[in-house]
Amino acid sequence: MHSRREASAAPFSHASAAVLWGLPLFRHVPEAVHVSDARHNGVVRHARGVARHEVSVPDDDIVVIGGIPCTSLERTVFDVARTLPLASAVAVADAALRLVAWDPEDRVYDQGAASTWATAMEERIARARGARGIRQARWIMAFADGRAQLPGESMSRLLLHDLGFATPRLQVRLADSSHLYFVDFGLDDAKAWGEFDGEGKYTDAQFRGERTPWEVVRAEKEREDWIRATTHRPLVRWGMQHLASPVTLGRRLAEFGIRPPR
Repeated sequence: MHSRREASAAPFSHASAAVLWGLPLFRHVPEAVHVSDARHNGVVRHARGVARHEVSVPDDDIVVIGGIPCTSLERTVFDVARTLPLASAVAVADAALRLVAWDPEDRVYDQGAASTWATAMEERIARARGARGIRQARWIMAFADGRAQLPGESMSRLLLHDLGFATPRLQVRLADSSHLYFVDFGLDDAKAWGEFDGEGKYTDAQFRGERTPWEVVRAEKEREDWIRATTHRPLVRWGMQHLASPVTLGRRLAEFGIRPPR
C-alpha cells in the first residue's frame, strides 16, 4: 500500500499513524489505510483501500517513522480521539501518555511530563472548537492516564468509571524491607485491589522471562498472599472475558464483595 502512495506528500494519519507509533487499536480493525492532505478541508474520500482525509496537516505535525511520513504523536491522538469509538480512543490516549511519561526501567511515571503533554493536547483541542468529535476528544484527554499498562487496563478504567467507582490509583507500589510489588488498580473507595490479567503474563516468554508458567503462577500466589495479609484488603483479578460490559465486570467484582459505594 505504501508503494502506491509514494508520489503523494500526504502522511499516514488517524489509525494508520497510530499503528506506526506502536499504539494499540483496541477493538478496532481499520477498513482502510488513512492519509491526510489539504485539498478540500474536512472531506474524506475512499478509494482502493485508502481513506484520504482532505484536511490541512502543518509541517510540524508531520514526522517520519521507519522512512514513512505520518502525523506526529500529538496530531495522531487528536485525530483518533475524535474519530474512533470511545474505548479504542482511550486505549490510544493512555498508550501515548505512557510513551511520553512512563519509565519502564524504574517503573516511574513522570507526572510533570504527562501534565505538560496533556496541557498541549487540551490547547490543541480548544483551538479546534466545533470540529467533529471534539467533545469526545476533550473528555478523553481529561480521562487519559499513561500508567495504564495494557489496553485491557484502559478498558477496565472505563468500565470502573461507568460502574460508579472513584478514579482508581494505577500501578500502586506496595513494599516493605524485603518485598516490592505493584498492583494494577487501587480501588480505594471500595477498600480493595484489582488486577487485569492478560493471558500473556503466563504464556508469553517476553513477560515471564526464564520462568515456567507454573513458576509464574506460584509467584503470583505468593504475591497475592503477601498483599492481602499486609494491607487487609481483598484482591480480585479479571480478564478480557470480563470486559464485555459494565454489568459483566460488576458481576465479577461482586463475587468478591466489591461494589462501588452508594
